[in-house]
This record gives sequence, C-alpha cells and structure tokens, in this order.
Amino acid sequence: MQKEGKLISFAVPCYNAAAYMDRCVESILNGSRNFLDRIEIIIVNDGSNADDTAAKADAWQERYPAVIRAIHQENGGHGEAVNTGLANATGAYFKVVDADDWLDEEALTLALVRLKWLAASDLDMLITNYVYEKLDEGKRTTIRYAGVLPEGRIFGWDDVGTFQPQQNLLMHAVIYRTQLLRDINLKLPAHTFYVDNIFVYVPLPSVKSLFFLDIDLYRYYIGREGQSVNEATMVKRVDQQLRVTRIMIDAFHLRHDVDNARLRKYLIHYLTMMMTVCSIFLRLSELPDAEEQRRDIWAYLKQHDPTVYPKIRGGMLGIGANLPGHTGRALSLTGYRLARKIFRFN
Repeated sequence: MQKEGKLISFAVPCYNAAAYMDRCVESILNGSRNFLDRIEIIIVNDGSNADDTAAKADAWQERYPAVIRAIHQENGGHGEAVNTGLANATGAYFKVVDADDWLDEEALTLALVRLKWLAASDLDMLITNYVYEKLDEGKRTTIRYAGVLPEGRIFGWDDVGTFQPQQNLLMHAVIYRTQLLRDINLKLPAHTFYVDNIFVYVPLPSVKSLFFLDIDLYRYYIGREGQSVNEATMVKRVDQQLRVTRIMIDAFHLRHDVDNARLRKYLIHYLTMMMTVCSIFLRLSELPDAEEQRRDIWAYLKQHDPTVYPKIRGGMLGIGANLPGHTGRALSLTGYRLARKIFRFN
C-alpha cells in the first residue's frame, strides 16, 4: 500500500522564543499523537540571537526527525518566517502557530480527524474558534463563529451570515489548503508586524469551499511584555499598521474584483476595522505628523477604491474614529477604550 502524504504542515515562527516554544511544539505533538505520520512541524528560527532558540529547534528535529524540521534563517520578521514555512510545507493543508501560542490538544485531535475526511474534497479552508488567553489576569475570552457560519457541512460564501465586530477571521481561526496559497503567490512583507491581517484577507476571494468546526482550537497568549498586540507597542509601530493596511487596500478593488456580495460585505467589514485601528493608534501616538498621516491613509483608500470609501468612512466606526478637533479626538479614544473593555482585545 502506498504511504499517504502529509495531511497538514504546522509552521512555527520563532524569534528568541526559547522560553515558550516547547509548550507550542508539545501541544501540536500531543494533539496529533494518532496522526504523527500525517503531520509535519516546521520550526522557523528567524535569526534568534538572545537565547537558545536555535539549539531547541535542532533538538526537537533530532527527537522527531520524521515529523519536525528546523530551518534557520537571517532575521526577516514574522512574515518572512511564514513565507519560509509555506515554501517548505509538504502538507495538503497549512496552519501557522506562533511560538508563544499553543493548540488545545483534544480540539486538535478532532480537527485532524475531520480534516482527514474533508481533504478528499479539496476543501479550501477549515475554520475553528480561538481563545484569548490572558494568563497574567487568569482570564480567557473565546471568539466563536456559531450562528455566523453553518455547521456540519461544506459551504460557500453565500451561506455565511453577518460577522460581529469581534468575529473577524484572524490567522488563529484558519487552516488553508496549501496549494491555494501557492496558486495566488501569497508573499508576506519582511520586517513588518501585523502581516497576519494580510494572511487572512488577501486569499479569501480565492476560497470557494469552507468548513466550520465548532471547537476551541487555537490558544492565543495575550499579555507578554513587548508583544506586538500590546497597546503601547501598537502605538509605537503604527507605521507597520499603516503599511499592512495599504497592502490590503491594494490587494483588490472590492466593488469590481469581488463578485460574491456576502464575501464583499465581510471584506469591507475587515478593512473598516483596519482603517479604524490606524486612525485610533495615530490618535494615541505622539508623532508630530500623526494627524497628517491619519488623513493620508483615508485619502489613500479614497483614491484606490472610491466606490467603497464612502461606506467605510461614512459608517459608524469611520465617523467615530475620526471625529474632528481635540474634543473629537478625546471622544474617539473614549469609544476605543470602551470597545476594548467590552470585546477584551489587546
């Protein structure tokens, strides 16, 4: 009997991740214990220079040579590490698991059982819930898609409901068919934070078949000092947020390039969130030209996609994030902090 190929490749980008990468790798191995011949874990050491990440990656490869590969590269940032993982993946499906996060072991076992069955249909995307793990607070918040996505069957965008503000399909929620990402030549920019937004936005018009599994698979650690989604860090790196948002704006003209109305609605929803984030964090920053940059990103959207601009800028979030004057700025930030408290992000 011919040996079956790898079902899924897990890419684990690592940068000075020695303190927490073992938990990540162990969670994948334990959850895949009945599928070790069908999975691979690609540990990408992205130029770590402050700890023994490289040695740990090599040790994992030595322990599980048929399952784990360690790849070492010069530092290129999270996006370049994902690119390397994708370039080296041999699995039919592809999932990114950041080194400071982990997967629920029981949920992973269920996901692999279902994915093995779905692979015969060339499913484009498997979606699962994910959990914000705020370990320093002893709290967790689960992002669920029940009620928005059909359950128990393969579906298309026409079957999708309305996403709530907290229900965006982040990288943590998705498993892509590997060849789909290669067919669209997905390449994330190097030395840029927040590229996971590109990863879950740009491929979607090419996704035709989806399946939602109502399990809490991905555990997203929130609270590590210096983490890219820490508010102070996001303010400091607002230029990266602007760069990513421009790439997403350039990806397609939403009215002309996206035929499916429900998918277009979701992409507008997601882009609205990105534009709002840019506005809010520019208003939080102390950059002398912050207001000019805020006007510039909106002008960029208007020039590239004038038919979508009024819907985004004239919506509740677009108006609320851009209220004029000092009083308007204060009201915008108050609204942001209220939303952060309600939805428990950052």
